[in-house]
Amino acid sequence: MYRLAAENKDDWWEVEALYDLTFAPGREALSSYRLREGVLPVADLCLTARDKDDVLAGVIRYWPVVIGENNAKTLLLGPIAVHPTRQGEGLGGLLMRESLSLAKQAGWGRVMLVGDAPYYQRFGFNKAPDLNFPPPVNPDRILTQELAEGAFKDVSGSVRKSED
Repeated sequence: MYRLAAENKDDWWEVEALYDLTFAPGREALSSYRLREGVLPVADLCLTARDKDDVLAGVIRYWPVVIGENNAKTLLLGPIAVHPTRQGEGLGGLLMRESLSLAKQAGWGRVMLVGDAPYYQRFGFNKAPDLNFPPPVNPDRILTQELAEGAFKDVSGSVRKSED
């Protein structure tokens, strides 16, 4: 059993240590990190998962980005991480489902990520047409999900940092 809670400032070091453990060195060189630099995450959607002993087992974060000439506000999901000793327990799925539900309740219409389609398709993500993500990125790994029907209709172009 896990307790989900919004990430708070006291969680920062522990969360960063989990990201360092679960991702390869140099993770911050990925193009998605350029969209996060100097931008605050969407705090209400950044969740931690702790076990009964209050040990951090998983975490998920979201960041605001804009797409195209009309600056369509969009969520950038990631990173999501589960401690290696807790993988295979469904914790990643729990974090995904709960955070996406919270995003929808908060009025967000669209979300995107860079990741493996076979994993993320089970949560409703599909390959994104007509989006230009900062390089280097494999276009087949750019995935989107509409949280509101038609949210990606007429949304195309470059994905950029949010200035808000």
